Amino acid sequence: MGCFSCFDSREDEMLNPNPQQENHHHEHEHDHDLKPPVPSRISRLPPSASAGDKLRSTTSNGESKRELAAAVQIAAQIFTFRELAAATKNFMPQSFLGEGGFGRVYKGLLETTGQVVAVKQLDRDGLQGNREFLVEVLMLSLLHHPNLVNLIGYCADGDQRLLVYEFMPLGSLEDHLHDLPPDKEPLDWNTRMKIAAGAAKGLEYLHDKANPPVIYRDFKSSNILLDEGYHPKLSDFGLAKLGPVGDKSHVSTRVMGTYGYCAPEYAMTGQLTVKSDVYSFGVVFLELITGRKAIDSTRPHGEQNLVTWARPLFNDRRKFPKLADPQLQGRYPMRGLYQALAVASMCIQEQAAARPLIGDVVTALSFLANQAYDHRGGAGDDKRNRVLKNGEGGGGGSGGRWDLEGSEKDDSPRETARMLNSNNRDLDRERAVAEAKMWGENWREKRRQSAQGSFDGSNA
Repeated sequence: MGCFSCFDSREDEMLNPNPQQENHHHEHEHDHDLKPPVPSRISRLPPSASAGDKLRSTTSNGESKRELAAAVQIAAQIFTFRELAAATKNFMPQSFLGEGGFGRVYKGLLETTGQVVAVKQLDRDGLQGNREFLVEVLMLSLLHHPNLVNLIGYCADGDQRLLVYEFMPLGSLEDHLHDLPPDKEPLDWNTRMKIAAGAAKGLEYLHDKANPPVIYRDFKSSNILLDEGYHPKLSDFGLAKLGPVGDKSHVSTRVMGTYGYCAPEYAMTGQLTVKSDVYSFGVVFLELITGRKAIDSTRPHGEQNLVTWARPLFNDRRKFPKLADPQLQGRYPMRGLYQALAVASMCIQEQAAARPLIGDVVTALSFLANQAYDHRGGAGDDKRNRVLKNGEGGGGGSGGRWDLEGSEKDDSPRETARMLNSNNRDLDRERAVAEAKMWGENWREKRRQSAQGSFDGSNA
């Protein structure tokens, strides 16, 4: 017997269907308990609470997992271990991409299609067991979005558990933020905001579009993979949970995730909500802004925990530049830094209720990501810091400049320091969220009107 003893024969049947087996009466004996999934172009997850319970269930006989399989079909391709061994050249060191708590990842080439893929071989003694493997296969088979990694297939031969993903050529966000070799260029401000906005959109899809909502539970920089053009995609869904449905405010579960990224209320009580993911997003956004790790034991005492170090600095506007990554060398818009810090500060609030919804975060970050900072105008002085509408110099957009002392200032949030230092912090946080949302919506409306004006002018 292999190390995957908890993965019983019925679970094996789900991942390795055999049409010759004559047990259809047994497979459907619980079908009357299932509600048919609501058709949706964004998700085929069954919306009922009972379906959520079925995915969360860990009954020893595996019946409920098989019921879920009856309701949704796994669309991922099934590979044999021999095929994946051939694709990765027998998992040779030259194919090795990286290693995490769940296993090693290799670059591979599928012989049948010629497609380049990433193959994750689960560590038999690692953190991800058969339950997490099954959850990841189900989740990524059902959820599809430009900011989620695409699952191509899986292998469940014997005691081998492997997942096959689309290959992300630029690696993980962590690779571009921390411990950079001397010859590697750090990410510029524009790219950091683009990555943050894209990752937030992936979370927004899970929280607001999937039915029932999905709580990612493991949002961290190493789980954000980068495609060409630094397009971010969330990966590793083994810890994902279906969120609360009906009148429930949270789901209770054992505490899992990565130290430094877990929301405090989840770490203390095991009560999980979508706001837990928002906290983790705030930590990653702080990593993007500061260049620091969430937890770094090599730093002096008091600076090892990123959130603990950053929070006091939010209270003094004069210290805001200390929060910017030194590798940026001052090449960032000062007002843009304030706005980014305002969003990060709201996301990492101690109280979950004080954090914004991810949809509001997306609105604010979309504004930041769609302004390209031009460091040629100088750094550290708002009167000289300039931002360009996306596309200037690249063949797209209107090509106009926005001075931060001009029209952009009218749509920006009020001074971040005032928001964070107010005596009535709860009220100010709510106002900050509302302003961030209005700020992004005003920007979208201006872009729409500008596009309409260009269209009318061209047809005059």
